[in-house]
Amino acid sequence: MPDIRPTVGSGALVLNATYEPLCVVSVRRAAILVLSAKAVCVADGDGILHSARDALPVPSVVRLTRFVRVPYRAHVGLSRRAIFARDGWRCAYCRGPAETIDHVFPRSRGGRHAWENVVAACARCNHTKGDKTPAELGWRLHALPAAPKGTAWRVLGHRAPDPRWADWLDLREPEAAA
Repeated sequence: MPDIRPTVGSGALVLNATYEPLCVVSVRRAAILVLSAKAVCVADGDGILHSARDALPVPSVVRLTRFVRVPYRAHVGLSRRAIFARDGWRCAYCRGPAETIDHVFPRSRGGRHAWENVVAACARCNHTKGDKTPAELGWRLHALPAAPKGTAWRVLGHRAPDPRWADWLDLREPEAAA
């Protein structure tokens, strides 16, 4: 078995037999898939994994040898880090650095904890806004909050993609972040 250290790479993209992106796994898991002939390496990462008898390039992208039927996940899970990533770590009100999350329509007034009602905000704007709506303060959002879309969000979530994965993931910048 190759000596696989956790410091090698951040992970490997796993593609279905049809080249559809499925998930990201550790470099160790990707190497095991390749060594057990359950996957083939499509793109190499940085470095070489060594064993007593073999050397294996660190896999960056692997493709499964058999098709795996996966139920389609239409939504992206809502998390604090994902909200910051969607909003580019910028306050939705003043465009300063975001430190907190804010419910556009306050939860104390019946607002939902959903992608369409949550934005990244700086502490000052969040405190000033309190339990009011932006309209009541005369504020406007720089972009309407919405659930992220695209293959990259479904597969990666808030993780930063490896540039070598660009051929298999839609990594275009969203228009709202501009």
